[in-house]
Amino acid sequence: MKKRSRFLQVPIEPFTVDPEVKADELLEKMERISFQGRSLGVAHRVWQKMLGDDVTIFMGMAGALSAGGLRMVVAYLIEHRYIDCLVSTGANLYHDLHETRGRHHYLGSAHVNDAALADDRIDRVYDTYASEEEFCDNDVWIGDFVATLDQRPFTSREFLNRLGGHLWKETQQNGILTAAFRAGVPIFCPAIADSSIGMGLSQGRQKRRGSGHIDVIGDIVESANLVIRRPRTATVVLGGGTPKNFINQASVQAEFFSPAVGGHRYALQIVTDVPHFGGASGSSLEEAQSWGKLAADAAQVTVHADATIALPILATALARSSSALAAKRSRPNIDPSQREMLIDGKSVSCEAFQETE
Repeated sequence: MKKRSRFLQVPIEPFTVDPEVKADELLEKMERISFQGRSLGVAHRVWQKMLGDDVTIFMGMAGALSAGGLRMVVAYLIEHRYIDCLVSTGANLYHDLHETRGRHHYLGSAHVNDAALADDRIDRVYDTYASEEEFCDNDVWIGDFVATLDQRPFTSREFLNRLGGHLWKETQQNGILTAAFRAGVPIFCPAIADSSIGMGLSQGRQKRRGSGHIDVIGDIVESANLVIRRPRTATVVLGGGTPKNFINQASVQAEFFSPAVGGHRYALQIVTDVPHFGGASGSSLEEAQSWGKLAADAAQVTVHADATIALPILATALARSSSALAAKRSRPNIDPSQREMLIDGKSVSCEAFQETE
C-alpha cells in the first residue's frame, strides 16, 4: 500500500448539532470544518492569543455597523478591554451617537419605494431606516458642542474623547463613544470630514467662526508614536475601508523612526471585499506583509463574511472563553483626555515623531 501523503493528516470532523453547545464551544467545533466556518473558529483562537500576549490591540470599524445593530458589541469590547484603540469611520460613531441620545434605527426593507421614503424624510441603509429630522437634530447638537470648544486644532482622538464625555454627561447611556470615554480608550477617525460628524463640525464653525478644526495629520503622528512607544501590536479589522489602512500605516510610519516595530504580531480581518480588484478593503494579510504592515511570523486569519454575522458570534465566544484573560492582560495605560495623549504616564506628541535608535 502506498504511504499516506503528508498532506492528509487531520480529517474534517462533520459538524454535529448539540442544543447545549456554548458560543466558544461552537467555534472550537467549527475549527474542524471548512471554508469560512473554519476561519471564524481560527479567528477566535487568534484573538485569544492577542489577549494572552503583551500587545496593543487596534480595532478598525468600517461600514454601517452601528446602524446595523453592532454598536453595543463594540462598546462591550471597549469596556472590557478586548481592544485598546478604536479607528472608525465617522458614520459608525455618528449612528452610535444617534442611539445614545435615545433615538433609534428601524427594521425596514431593501425592497421599498425610495421616493416614498424621501417624501417622508426617511433615510435608508440597505434594510434599515432612520429619521432624517432626527439626524438633522444630531447635527445641530454636535455643532452647538463644537462651538463651545477652544478655537484651536484638535486631533480627532482628542475631539472624540471630549464628544464622548459630553454625550455621557448628558445621557448617562452606554455606547461606543461613551464607553471609550469612560474606559480611557482612544478613538481615531481619520476620515471624519466624510460623515455627519464632519457636517456637525461644519455647523459649529458656522455658529462660531474659527471652530471645528480637526488635525488629521496630528492623528498620523500620534498613532505612529503610540506604536513607537509600544511596538508590539495586533489588529482586528471589521470591514476594511479607511480604518484598516490607517491602522496599518501607523505601523509603517512608526518603523521609519523605530526599527523595533516590525509590523503587527497578530492580525484578524472580517471582510466581504475580495483582493483581486486591487482595493485596500479586500487586500489580503499576506499582501500587507509585503508593505511591512505585518510581521513575517504574524498569527493571522481572514474571515470572508458579513461582520453582522461573524462579530456577534465571535464576541459572545470571547466573553465566555476569555473574560479572565482580558481582565488580567498586560495592556497599555492610556489617557486620551488630554491635549497630548498619555501612554503609561508619558505624553505622546501629535507634532513630531518620537525617534529611537
